[in-house]
Amino acid sequence: MRYIPRVSSDPDDWSTRHSVLTTARRTAALLNALVDEGADPGAVADVLRAYGENDPVDLTVHDVSELRTAAALLREVFAAEDADAAAAVLNRLLRDHTGPLRLTSHGGDSPWHPHVDTVDDAPWAEWLLASSCMALAVLVWDRQRPPGRICASPSCENVFISPGSGPERRYCSRRCATRERVAAHRRRHGS
Repeated sequence: MRYIPRVSSDPDDWSTRHSVLTTARRTAALLNALVDEGADPGAVADVLRAYGENDPVDLTVHDVSELRTAAALLREVFAAEDADAAAAVLNRLLRDHTGPLRLTSHGGDSPWHPHVDTVDDAPWAEWLLASSCMALAVLVWDRQRPPGRICASPSCENVFISPGSGPERRYCSRRCATRERVAAHRRRHGS
């Protein structure tokens, strides 16, 4: 989770807090926070706040359980081998777990923006699936490759959003990449 860049600390910077890339990064941070079966509602709420969700963010153990189920479905997008596979997963999730595209301003509390959850106060898991699918679909559309990956380190389960250009990353962080390089070196040289 700590390797996912946070958003602007300016609470009035709505466009940065709700951009496609920020929403995708929030998705990755939430998936990483929810990977453990005992994910703490307070820690998950902290991730939501870090990515622009306004207080009160009151999550129950039941909310976190449902968010974990949604996160498991979204991890399939990060596991996709190519854009075709990512698109197939996203199409299935959009068909099975979201409503039609609609515009909302949350009763005038924000600028108009698209949603694919069924209502503005949808349950957390529905909101996570809907907003994440929309952002990840835009990244597949824009980049013509999976929006991110699961870290290639066998000791790490983190997901990450791929950079927009250049070669695809294999690891979520420099720490994981270095640890795997050192391990490979030791295997080759018998150290």
